Amino acid sequence: MSPRTPAPDSGPGTDWDGVRLHIVTGKGGTGKSTVAAALALALASRGGTALLCEVEDRQGIAQLFDVPPLPYEERRIVQGPDDGGALYALAIEPESALLEYLSMYYRLGRAGRALDRFGVIDFATTVAPGVRDVLLTGKIYEAVQRNKRTKNARRYDAVVLDAPPTGRIGQFLNVNSELAGLAKMGPIRSQADNVMGLLHSDRTRVHLVTILEDMPVQETADGIEELRRAGLPVGGVVVNLARRAELGEEERDRALSGRLDPGLLRADLERVGVRASSTLVEALADEAREHAERRELEEEQRARITALGVPTYELPRLPDGVDLGGLYELAAELCRQGMA
Repeated sequence: MSPRTPAPDSGPGTDWDGVRLHIVTGKGGTGKSTVAAALALALASRGGTALLCEVEDRQGIAQLFDVPPLPYEERRIVQGPDDGGALYALAIEPESALLEYLSMYYRLGRAGRALDRFGVIDFATTVAPGVRDVLLTGKIYEAVQRNKRTKNARRYDAVVLDAPPTGRIGQFLNVNSELAGLAKMGPIRSQADNVMGLLHSDRTRVHLVTILEDMPVQETADGIEELRRAGLPVGGVVVNLARRAELGEEERDRALSGRLDPGLLRADLERVGVRASSTLVEALADEAREHAERRELEEEQRARITALGVPTYELPRLPDGVDLGGLYELAAELCRQGMA
């Protein structure tokens, strides 16, 4: 039985009203797949129907939502209350996308499967990465473009794509340039043009995920610059895995300068029934100084992110890691901050 989304949010509009396709990218290790899942769950929690897609063949969605591995078909993974909203998922892999493409445009049903058995499909998608990306993004385009007149297909209010990392996002989304030497005309070229029309439109935004460290923040800045050069619409930056501020500003300054009063530390410990040895007091003072130093470095990275001039959202580091309950917490936070 599918888990249920929170009750639909009937509050004010979001920062991205009118956007149908949310593309989520980020440096490896920043938690972009978690953020993509939380964003999709947040969008579904507002009473709509959302589709969460992945294209890296990692079955990350199945792991996050604790469901069986996803086939190449749209599966419901979360059901809203009283059918008020739902989240579906799709793992897109190029071989199945090409078989579907051959069936739709060339009526190659059994013949297409025969090509797959002989390895032709794998060969085509390996030696021509531009074709591979057109097939992957083409499936997403088809899901976004559905309307009331589309027969035998579910219509989604929003589609969220867990995209490749920022180091490859420009190449992945700029499918026309990748096809320049491969397809001058024909159905694949036409599909690429249609995809680019969607990706450059107001219905699409590319969101970037980072953490408060130098390299991910720099890669985020570089990614935004690359997207803007390509004319692709930049969305927001999600700061993931943010630590709570355990010290106030005055306490942080004292910790940094080594001016924490050991007598006050000892008194606080004894007040809660902890025997305050000198070793413990010194260890706590060192821990406070290290925390203050980390926070100071993180504030420098926050300032760099603010200077990028795009909407920014922040998700906390969950003490018990990310499970389904944690995803709900993150989704609620994105709703509260107006991203969904």
